[in-house]
Amino acid sequence: MGSQAIALLGGRGMLGRDVAAACEGRGHKVRIYDLPEFDITNEDHLRQAVEATDLVINCAAYTDVDKAESHAELAQRVNGAAVGRLGQLACQNGKWVLHFSTDFVFDGRLGRPYVEADRPNPINEYGKSKLAGEVLLRDSGCSHCLVRLEWTYGRHGRNFITKLVEQARTGQGLRVVEDQVGSPTATTEAAKAITDLLEQRAEGLFHFASAGYVRRYDRAAFVWDRLGLETELKPCRTSDYPARAARPLNSRFDCRRIAPLLSEPIAPWQQPLEHFLREL
Repeated sequence: MGSQAIALLGGRGMLGRDVAAACEGRGHKVRIYDLPEFDITNEDHLRQAVEATDLVINCAAYTDVDKAESHAELAQRVNGAAVGRLGQLACQNGKWVLHFSTDFVFDGRLGRPYVEADRPNPINEYGKSKLAGEVLLRDSGCSHCLVRLEWTYGRHGRNFITKLVEQARTGQGLRVVEDQVGSPTATTEAAKAITDLLEQRAEGLFHFASAGYVRRYDRAAFVWDRLGLETELKPCRTSDYPARAARPLNSRFDCRRIAPLLSEPIAPWQQPLEHFLREL
């Protein structure tokens, strides 16, 4: 496939900026659509973006998990209804869409890594809104690829890792949950996978995460060790940690479905994280 004109919705966010760089690095022409001049809940804005491009990548999302508990209607408009309308417009115009979802569509109670065929059962409003987007996109009838990501971090936004480091540098002790397990996934790694999928116009649902699994506390300990942080780090249980939104304890993904479509093997979570920490 040659150079493509890509409409990148939410292209100024943490994931979007790395997706833009990866696509441009392979010769594609990327046009960014983001706030304040672009609102994914505005149908006219969506129509203009869809009609002006070869394909659409949607990184736009309401991502504040805890605030979604009290702003459920807004989360549903952005993560649900707007995605459904995007799918309808793409179907009408014959455009392919790549959209992102999350491990939070699952309840985290499964005793093994999740595969794409496992039944979603979100336990917070954010997860419910993301699942609504998945269903509405699928039902729109457009040609699409849906990629679930988990535990993402990157250079262009605040995330779990940068928040930990910021707090550690205040000198105050930190508690990190030890009963949530998943795969820390760099947005740079996700972006490379996305360019592989778009160049094949892959269709269907895929899970993507870095290889291997780790508990949140052990990931924090890894960061502490690599950065030489001396702030006290203590493990705790999810039930001990006050949060408005419930979190799944098991966020492990089985990525065997996406692996054959990628141009290189999925890297272990430690490698991209070490590179990220060196750049901090």
